[in-house]
Amino acid sequence: MGEDEPAWWLNLQAQSQATVHLADRPLRRVSVHAAEGEERDRLWARWRVVEPKLDEYAALLSTPTAVIVLKPA
Repeated sequence: MGEDEPAWWLNLQAQSQATVHLADRPLRRVSVHAAEGEERDRLWARWRVVEPKLDEYAALLSTPTAVIVLKPA
């Protein structure tokens, strides 16, 4: 656990199940994992399209930025 890890991610690492609410959709149970390897690379590239300064932000941190995947439980 790096010092730059947000509390919500630390909580999800301890408990890999969560309930999420997305805008006008009902609550949904999800399982959570950190993307690694090719999956992380692919998702990071997609995230970069949405947030062009993503690499600049990530460079400010002392630990790699986690890419979190939520899947319906």
